[in-house]
Amino acid sequence: MTDPMHARTPETLVLREYDTYAEAQRLVDRLSDDGFPVEHVRIVGDGLHSVEQVTGRMTKGRATLYGAGGGAWFGLLIGLLFSIFPTDSDMLVALLGSLAIGTFWGAVFGFVAHWATGGDRDFSSVSRLLATRYTVHVDADYFDDARKIADRI
Repeated sequence: MTDPMHARTPETLVLREYDTYAEAQRLVDRLSDDGFPVEHVRIVGDGLHSVEQVTGRMTKGRATLYGAGGGAWFGLLIGLLFSIFPTDSDMLVALLGSLAIGTFWGAVFGFVAHWATGGDRDFSSVSRLLATRYTVHVDADYFDDARKIADRI
């Protein structure tokens, strides 16, 4: 039995280079549309960097509201799970009770979590990992077929 941690990676060749991931993705999609076995393709990002977009100010009130929203979804899920099992209680009561409890505790945890930071992070943000350049690599045994398709684009 071959150990997957020590399996040899096949030799790859660079088919194309792009400035954006969307362009590289478009090429792979075209290969797939033409019936190429895309499991022999890799999109490799070079020059990786993290970009954090600040989306707004985070206050205790906003943290409480976000926590309440997350808790409401969780409470609704629990209520739906409880409603699966037949009981003498009303399904609507189970749903609304779980929703209310989830909303309350979500709000409490959201407030406490923000308060515990002591003001060290009073903003919300979204992080992305980006690359400076994207290269589409193809296993050497399949390179000629991939090149024929890519040259028609």
